[in-house]
Amino acid sequence: MALLGKKEEKTNVPLLGSSRREDESVATRPGEVHTLLGKGSEFEGKLTFEGQVRIDGKFNGQIVTKDVLVIGDGARVQAEINAGTVIINGTVEGNVRASQLIELHAPARVKGNLESPALIMDRGVIFEGTSKMENLGGKGGPPPPPGEGKK
Repeated sequence: MALLGKKEEKTNVPLLGSSRREDESVATRPGEVHTLLGKGSEFEGKLTFEGQVRIDGKFNGQIVTKDVLVIGDGARVQAEINAGTVIINGTVEGNVRASQLIELHAPARVKGNLESPALIMDRGVIFEGTSKMENLGGKGGPPPPPGEGKK
């Protein structure tokens, strides 16, 4: 797991086996956070990644992934986000586009437009913007209007 904003000391002594094996097993566990931008950290720029990333600090810029982005409680993100799944608990200012799912959990605050085929919003979330629900990664077009296609 890579940590941004926190310096780790590495030793050459492996603990209970090879550290390489440990890294491989961490990378293959589903649902595990691969990278963390911790509390107190600030980053500005473009973030492109594979796997799951969690942001608990401040981020400014653009985020692009086909995988999972988690924005933790207390995080402040000003970005254009394009991801597979976006889970928001903190504050986001900017447009969010997800090919699979957007989840907004209290005390999330979102100011921007949401675009995703599926949206979950808890009570207590503050959302200021518009939402558009379409099959973004879809192979087919939108479903026909009611009444069409029947003869």
